[in-house]
Amino acid sequence: MISTKKNMSILLVEDNVLNQRLMTINLTGLGHKVTIANNGLEGVALYKNQPFDLILMDIMMPVMDGIEATKVIREIENQEKKYTPIIAFTANTLNNDYHTCKNNGMDHLLEKPFSVSKFTQILEELDN
Repeated sequence: MISTKKNMSILLVEDNVLNQRLMTINLTGLGHKVTIANNGLEGVALYKNQPFDLILMDIMMPVMDGIEATKVIREIENQEKKYTPIIAFTANTLNNDYHTCKNNGMDHLLEKPFSVSKFTQILEELDN
């Protein structure tokens, strides 16, 4: 699904500035380019105008939450016959939350705080 594990263009959709900074440091440290959206609506707008290899999507955000933004992105992709992996990025990691994310078009769930090893493991799973 993901053709490369380095030099990916990643859309980070996250409303918390501290999380944005920490994620950017970690992801650029892994060799990736990061574009930040402050909410789901901004994320959808950026997605429409620029291709990304991966989207990290917070679930709870103002304006448009991650579930709704994912649904909009998946609708666009269905029309344009393309696909971008979306990883939910959330502190809510109950089993039910995982199924809610999967049932709404997300490919995986990464819990907060960010873990490089868990992120790498998810990329490997998506690559298979």
